[in-house]
Amino acid sequence: MPLGRLVLYVRDVEATVSFYEKHFGFKPHREDGDRIIELQAPDGGANLMIHPAGKAQKMGQVLVKLVFDVEHVEAFRAKCAEQGLEFGPLRQADGYLYANVKDPSGNSISISSRAFRR
Repeated sequence: MPLGRLVLYVRDVEATVSFYEKHFGFKPHREDGDRIIELQAPDGGANLMIHPAGKAQKMGQVLVKLVFDVEHVEAFRAKCAEQGLEFGPLRQADGYLYANVKDPSGNSISISSRAFRR
């Protein structure tokens, strides 16, 4: 069975929604009376459920990292830089490239060509 959704607890819901919409192509789905905004994946992958964090929740703990499969990491990284999103250094791993960044709530994100390595 496929993984369908991931919940992200965030301090600034609207900034987080805008971040994933602008840089990764997610489409927000809002329901009246629901405090969770579901971001629908552009490619049929797992949706992100953006949930307001409680006061006691700590932001940005590296327990989970979202990894987006990107065939051309360098080009995607450059496009994001033009939009104001600066990834960390480009890194070489076992036959693939990746780079890391954090979303507005400090959640770890990686763009990686691992899925496309030969």
